[in-house]
Amino acid sequence: MCVCQCFSGDLTGRLLAYISLLPIAILVGFVTLIVFKRELHTISFFGGILLNEGLNWLLKHILREPRPCAGAHTTLHTEYGMPSSHSQLIWFFVVYFFLFLYLRMHQTNNARCVDLLWRHILSIFLLAVAFSVSYSRVYLLYHTWSQVFYGGVAGSTMAIIWFFFTQEMLTPLFPKIAAWPVSEYFLVRDTSLIPNILWFEYTVTRSEARNRQRKLGTKLQ
Repeated sequence: MCVCQCFSGDLTGRLLAYISLLPIAILVGFVTLIVFKRELHTISFFGGILLNEGLNWLLKHILREPRPCAGAHTTLHTEYGMPSSHSQLIWFFVVYFFLFLYLRMHQTNNARCVDLLWRHILSIFLLAVAFSVSYSRVYLLYHTWSQVFYGGVAGSTMAIIWFFFTQEMLTPLFPKIAAWPVSEYFLVRDTSLIPNILWFEYTVTRSEARNRQRKLGTKLQ
């Protein structure tokens, strides 16, 4: 029989409780990006996350391993804890992002030192986030170490499989998908051939703003 702790006066527990909400923030962020950007790779990334969640649900109901404090938490969607869904989701996101940074954004030969540095800093930050979310699930007694570990293994494996499936199978189809009438109607776009979308959008927006400013100035004369 396990003794469940009360974290109302535990500052560490409260901090980790907020950190454990990061997977939900990631899902909300993806929905926001899809609504406003409508980019095919982002949609594919989100599709992988949904498949990863489906796999987690399936594994939980196959293994049926209980949580360390069964019945202690009243806000659970399932009583099973193997593997941890939080750990599986955050490690899917982090590993996929690693692969995207270092393989998809492949034009490193022309990159400046500052560009490479921010990739390394972002990678370290994401690793820290993944470990923090995983540790929070154990500290808050939602999962055991083994449940968190195997959740991370499952999420990382799914991320690797889905990344290479997206690269090799889906990405060549993106131009055709973007040309579909329904895609054009909803302004769905393919930016897979643009290595640095932030820089591209910045330069295009700045150029368009200058052209419009020049035309506006001509009309006012």
